[in-house]
Amino acid sequence: MGLHKPKTLPLIPLPNDALLLPGVILRVPIANRPDMLALLSKVYSRTNTQNERLSREDYTAVGCIPLKSPLLNSEGQRLIDSQSTEERTGGIAVDPAQATRGDLFGYGAVAKVVGMDGRRTTEPAIIVEGVSRFKVEKIVRDRPYFEAEVKHISDEPSKEVQEAGVLADFMSNVVEASYEDKLQVLAAWEIKGRLEKAIDLLSRQISAMKGNVKITTIASSTPNLDVSQLSRKQREALMRRVLGGMGKEQSPPGIFGSSQGEDGEEEGNELEELKRKLGEAKLTPEAEKVSQRELKRLKKMSPAQAEYQVCRNYLENLSEIPWTKVTDDQFGADTLIRARKQLDDDHYGLENIKKRLLEYLAVLKLKQQVNADLEAQITKATETAAAALEGGENGSANQGSDDPPDAIDASTEILRKKRMADRSPILLLVGPPGTGKTSLAKSIATSLGRKFHRISLGGVRDEAEIRGHRRTYVAAMPGLIVNGLKKAGVANPVFLLDEIDKVGTSNFHGDPSAAMLEVLDPEQNYTFTDHYVNIPIDLSKVLFIATANNTDTIPPPLLDRMEMIPLSGYTTLEKRHIASQYLIPKQLTANGLREGQVQLPDEVIDRIITSYTRESGVRNLEREIGSVCRFKAVEFAEAKDSSRADRYESYVSVGDLENILGVEKYDEEIAEKVGRPGIVTGLVAYSTGGNGSILFIEVADMPGNGRVQLTGKLGDVLKESVEVALTWVKAHSYELGLTHDPTEDIMKNRSVHVHCPSGAIPKDGPSAGLAHTIALISLFSGRTVPPTLAMTGEISLRGRILPVGGIKEKLIGALRAGVKTVLLPAHNQKDVKDLPVEVKDGLEIIFIRYVAPSYMHCTYICMLLAYIHINTPSFGTLPSFTPFP
Repeated sequence: MGLHKPKTLPLIPLPNDALLLPGVILRVPIANRPDMLALLSKVYSRTNTQNERLSREDYTAVGCIPLKSPLLNSEGQRLIDSQSTEERTGGIAVDPAQATRGDLFGYGAVAKVVGMDGRRTTEPAIIVEGVSRFKVEKIVRDRPYFEAEVKHISDEPSKEVQEAGVLADFMSNVVEASYEDKLQVLAAWEIKGRLEKAIDLLSRQISAMKGNVKITTIASSTPNLDVSQLSRKQREALMRRVLGGMGKEQSPPGIFGSSQGEDGEEEGNELEELKRKLGEAKLTPEAEKVSQRELKRLKKMSPAQAEYQVCRNYLENLSEIPWTKVTDDQFGADTLIRARKQLDDDHYGLENIKKRLLEYLAVLKLKQQVNADLEAQITKATETAAAALEGGENGSANQGSDDPPDAIDASTEILRKKRMADRSPILLLVGPPGTGKTSLAKSIATSLGRKFHRISLGGVRDEAEIRGHRRTYVAAMPGLIVNGLKKAGVANPVFLLDEIDKVGTSNFHGDPSAAMLEVLDPEQNYTFTDHYVNIPIDLSKVLFIATANNTDTIPPPLLDRMEMIPLSGYTTLEKRHIASQYLIPKQLTANGLREGQVQLPDEVIDRIITSYTRESGVRNLEREIGSVCRFKAVEFAEAKDSSRADRYESYVSVGDLENILGVEKYDEEIAEKVGRPGIVTGLVAYSTGGNGSILFIEVADMPGNGRVQLTGKLGDVLKESVEVALTWVKAHSYELGLTHDPTEDIMKNRSVHVHCPSGAIPKDGPSAGLAHTIALISLFSGRTVPPTLAMTGEISLRGRILPVGGIKEKLIGALRAGVKTVLLPAHNQKDVKDLPVEVKDGLEIIFIRYVAPSYMHCTYICMLLAYIHINTPSFGTLPSFTPFP
């Protein structure tokens, strides 16, 4: 069924300069158009009427009518002959929502509403498609929308004639022409006049170009083609066929976009610029070969091809990668001294890391000196060979050297092989948050004088984020490593691989941690291949510094490729120095204060460290110091505004902290003054924060049948430690003097309750077996353990004391809590060597290997060392033993 043609048609005034021709699709905005909203509501309400027999297409027909031009009358005839239509670029400036009858042109296009466009990025609009022309006979309604009696104009029934009319409309729509010209095409209801007008527009545009080509006829080689059924792209292809004889430079400007001649010139300039950038990039031989091949392909492509932009982006990426450009390391006599000063100025402590970095600088300096000497020898040998060759050509003897030229070339090649490669180490800084891992990497880059780039690996779950995407994928791009090189601009920067322990493991996107293997392997990364670039890239000159909070989540193969440097956290004394030298001056500047306007003595800093922060780093400490500075800034500003600046007190006391920072957040465990049977002081290292403290192990017995009750939110490992300790005590109860009969069960008529205070805090880990054992012995014997004696270590069923972790944090916490003596496993002796001096001097540390019930003659505080044999390799022969009375 053809389109239903009612005598009365609702009209949509089009925006300024907008025109709809048959066979053309137009987007008409409906924002601020109450007339269109009312019209659409009426049209669709009629469409949904069930009593009508007509199809939906019959009642989605509307009339799209343009605004008239002051240069034309309603019939499309010119009114002002003295002004050419080329001088007009648009219709009358009238708001289509406020248009009147006199603003409307006399002709329009019947259209079908084919859809809505309601995307968030654009204003809402309807999509209409022109079907046929109409002439306005009489407007019968103005509001809420226009409605008019119209006369429909249909093309002649001959198929070839219809195709000619549709093609004329299509060419008139795509060609560059004034608004008046297109109004005249709309008003040309006869096909012959419409074709003449379209040909005139094309001829006028072509004549302005080179060749001054003029179209005289349009012939279709496919007379049976229904042009009205073609898509826009197919119509454009047909138009190219019609204009095919004009060539690329003679194509009419504006038919398919802007002037192709200008585009061709612009494109040529861009290709020349791209070629220049590739030449300046100093590509490797393999990269040069690939770039030249891709550049030739690009020149043969049309910019309209999808592959064109892909190839161009690829070449631009190649030109931005620093293949051979490096930062020159200027090593002088003061290089190491300057680097040491830089590291000391930026960071307090961290001696092991500073030592390792200075070693790297020294090695790099020596390598460059060796390479410089080799280069001098190669240059001299090359000059000698050149002189010998010149002398041979002149028939004279070789007076510069006794060696023949071939021997000189061989020696030169040997010298080249002796060059030392700059294989930078892969450093892994492992430590809790806030210990300065990231800032330390920046200081390294500064001391080396190299560019610095940070790559955050936290949350990376896709292997393509490391290696890049294949070029065959849509929106492909290089990986993080290549992008980092592009941003750094040199081939030897310092790369910080932040949070490498947060990299995802194997999934359906690949294995990102496995992709890091090639990046961080010194034996492989000199030929690293990014999937997008697909050319080997030398990463051996890059100094990679990775950071991690712990190594548990790092795959062993990846961990093996890195040199691990632990940062266990700062002691209280180190935090005090950091606060005094770095944090307080930084916060004074950040809060608009000057030096001396806030004075924080050491006891105040220590109270903030111990009572308001519990961390291994200094981030929270800096926040609390900032709070103090802001509080004093308010006081200073108020005193200054009230002309009482002399009354401002810059000194902050310990008593002021509660008013400034609030109630103390953490209660530090303090060693007891009086000991009790069944209570032992243990040591703990907090899993969150990295600080350490003491922990009381409390054991109580009661009448029962051997049941053991555990409280204090103990984990599975701690529960097993209690069971092992109890088993060992029961097995050696007679030797310990706790029973009078070797076959007697000490737990037969009693039950035991083991408790660790601070029940809201989860506790777990293999470090309290020794404390549980001594606590049980103390309870069953009725003897007390000195409260200033603390211990840590795990115990086995044969009484062996096993090593534990967190020694540094535990001992620092023990010293702060008032502990005097500490028992440690003998295997942890190596961990004590790196302790701060104040901790070594403040604690008496005793190393033990076994719990031995045999040596009663070894006297120590009360009863404890009667059961613990210091540094005993084995039990040996047990001497006779007299139980306790």
